[in-house]
Amino acid sequence: MEVLPTLIFIAVQLILLFLHPLQPAMSRPHNNFTDLESLLAFKASVADPHGLLATNWTANASFCSWNDVRCSHRRQRVVALKLADFSLGGSISPHIANLSFLSRLDLSNTTLTGPIPGAIGRLPRLALFNLSCNSLSGPIPLSIFNMSSLVKVSLGMNNLSGSLPSDTDHPFMLPRLQFMSLSKNHLTGSITPNFARCSQLLVLGLSYNNFGGSIPPELGNVTGLNILALGANQLSGTIPASIGKLSKLNVLDLGANYLQGAIPEELGNLLDVQYLGLAENSLTGSIPMALSNASKIHTLFLYVNNLTGSIPATLGVSWPRLEFLSIHTNQLTGRLDFINSLSNCRKLQYLGLSENKISDFLPDSLGNLSTSLNHLVLYRNYIKGRIPSTIGNLSGLISLGLWQNELTGEIPSEFSRLQGLQGLFLNRNRLRGYIPPELGLMTGLNALYLEENALSGTIPHSLGNIGGLQSLSLAANGLFSSIPDSLWSLSGLIELNLSGNALDGSLPRQMDNLKFFDKLDLSKNRFSGDISRVLGNLQMITYLDLSNNSFDGEIPSSLDRLVISIGYMNLSYNRISGTIPKSFTNLGKLYSLDLSFNKLQGPIPEGGVFSNSSIVSLEGNPALCGALKLGFSHCPPPSNSKSNLHLLKYILPPIVLVVLLLSCFCTRLIFRRWGKKLKLPSEDASLNTIRVVSYRELVRATNNFSEANLVGRGSFSSVFKAYLDDGLTTAVKVLNSENLSALRSFDAEYCILSKIRHRNLVRIISMCSNLDFKALVLQFMPNGSLE
Repeated sequence: MEVLPTLIFIAVQLILLFLHPLQPAMSRPHNNFTDLESLLAFKASVADPHGLLATNWTANASFCSWNDVRCSHRRQRVVALKLADFSLGGSISPHIANLSFLSRLDLSNTTLTGPIPGAIGRLPRLALFNLSCNSLSGPIPLSIFNMSSLVKVSLGMNNLSGSLPSDTDHPFMLPRLQFMSLSKNHLTGSITPNFARCSQLLVLGLSYNNFGGSIPPELGNVTGLNILALGANQLSGTIPASIGKLSKLNVLDLGANYLQGAIPEELGNLLDVQYLGLAENSLTGSIPMALSNASKIHTLFLYVNNLTGSIPATLGVSWPRLEFLSIHTNQLTGRLDFINSLSNCRKLQYLGLSENKISDFLPDSLGNLSTSLNHLVLYRNYIKGRIPSTIGNLSGLISLGLWQNELTGEIPSEFSRLQGLQGLFLNRNRLRGYIPPELGLMTGLNALYLEENALSGTIPHSLGNIGGLQSLSLAANGLFSSIPDSLWSLSGLIELNLSGNALDGSLPRQMDNLKFFDKLDLSKNRFSGDISRVLGNLQMITYLDLSNNSFDGEIPSSLDRLVISIGYMNLSYNRISGTIPKSFTNLGKLYSLDLSFNKLQGPIPEGGVFSNSSIVSLEGNPALCGALKLGFSHCPPPSNSKSNLHLLKYILPPIVLVVLLLSCFCTRLIFRRWGKKLKLPSEDASLNTIRVVSYRELVRATNNFSEANLVGRGSFSSVFKAYLDDGLTTAVKVLNSENLSALRSFDAEYCILSKIRHRNLVRIISMCSNLDFKALVLQFMPNGSLE
């Protein structure tokens, strides 16, 4: 009977919980019913799309048994709420502030949005507060900076904005704080010196925000700091020398700011520092010798500054743990003596000295560097001389960048020992000699850049053995002969640049294997052959340059497959003929098209790239027409057989009639003139009338002047037996049109024979004369001779 009143009381409390709006219970004492209300309010505010709380957070069981809820043993009050990495969504209910015994709140990486409730600042026992890796927005509530119980605050990787409280308007009251991370937000304002009051602070992470102003020198008073991360902000001014007092510092990251001035010598007092990041600033002066004291350092980043002077020769002598050293993109000069010192760094993985002004020879001691060295980056300096053969000792190399220096001599065959090398960049130097065939043994290579040297000879067939090769550039050398067939077996090749050599031959069908080509440049060589064989299946290509060769043939219509990819195409200075495919108008990503100085003809397609004169060049193709904006003339109207036949019905009859009338008039006039000159007897008029015989009738009559009809041949003419259309048998005397004497003989013979008649003279029947053909049609003498 004593259980019934207790059950009734619990039921009444639950009914009241669901009948009135949930509000923070500040006016009544907090108890386990308050915790229940707060947890249910939190559950109601989150989206919980996967039902992670729906099936467990119910009133059927004690909330102390709910997932990720921890209670105290004696009072059964919530002391920890840890839902890290749950995909909850939604927002944080302010009712969570009623969990008055809460000491650990971890809602990291739970896709929460909205603001951080300011009521959280009223939790008197909260020590761990982690809302990192969400999408929370708005300012950080000022109340949080007065929570004396806080030990760890992690609000990084959100969208928080606003500024931190300054010393005047809201002083810090965080005496127990050890860890503060606000990195990767949108916080602004200055970094408050209030952090100097946190005497127990070990970690201060404010990187990747928009903090401005200078670094507070007061931070040097927090002597227990292990990590100070202020990188990727907008901090200016100099690096405070007081930072050197942080003797326990392991990580100092001030990179990617606007810091100026010299690197303080005091940083040499950071004997425990392991990571020193001062890169991407505007620091000047030299590299302090005092940094050699930091014997525990494993990462030193000084790249992208304005540092000058030489690199200390003893740099690295006392750095046995050094793994990463990057000083690239400065103004450093001097020699490479320090490489001897770096041979003590047996864990060295990365050495970056590129884009400086170092002028020296590569020492043989380069081969004494650690076999753990993965990346050796020395490009864009003034390094000269030969590449030492000892470089083959660096068996761990993955990438070697020596491009744009003043290196001379030959490429060492010892490179073949670097079986793990993936990228070899020797371009833009003064290297001579042949490409060593031993490079074909580097089966792990995927990028080989040797362009802009003075290399000669042929392309080694052995390069076809590098099955994983993706990028090959041999441009601007003195290479000759044809491309080895083995190169076309590299089906994974993405970029091939052979321009500016003396290579010849045609391109084989095996190019179809290279279906993943992104860039192909064969310009300025001596290639020839049908271009349609080259462009068949390069469906993924974005950059194509075949200019300044002797390619011929027509542009294949299969280029319409390049619609989704091609951006640059240069086929200029070849012998390409035919028309421009209309499909070129569909090349939507094309930003440069050069078809100039070929033998193209016909209409230029309309629309697409051809409507923009700034990206199209077609000059040197005089047979093209259309595209007035590009400077070409109108095209003639297209032929239409039906319309032409329709027009001929009206045009042709009048023309024929006029020609016939003119022919009759001219014939009558000629006969009239001949009749007066010949004065033929009236009784023979029917026999002496001059006939009109056309060239076509003579061709038919002599069976196209066949040998079977040939009667005789002289030096001036040939005589053929002919059967005219009316059945008359004649002799046709065809004069040699290339002989001037024969032409004069034709005129004389015609005049004489047309004027006189005699029984011993053959009679002229007709004549046929034009620019290329002259013939007399004579009476045929079947049984006699002209003699």
